[in-house]
Amino acid sequence: MAGKQSTSQNPLRKVERVQTGVRIEKRLLKVLKGLAEYHDMTLGDLIEGIVLHAFEGKAPFSEKNMKKIKDLKSIYELDLTCQDSHKLVES
Repeated sequence: MAGKQSTSQNPLRKVERVQTGVRIEKRLLKVLKGLAEYHDMTLGDLIEGIVLHAFEGKAPFSEKNMKKIKDLKSIYELDLTCQDSHKLVES
């Protein structure tokens, strides 16, 4: 994720989390899980961070993270791009 800030500047926020059954493309999930593992965080925490950045129009990943994502996409043969986002159908 983009640069971390100290918790003294941003105190921890209590939230209520819910379990959900989201369907997601298999290779995309593998890349996300790999990135979460790389950062020693849960998949849920990673997704929350990505979405919160997106909601503010901010990029969620540093250059270093983009390199790791590129590597993971290659490993898991993920060739989808944002251009594919509304064109995916079940096989």
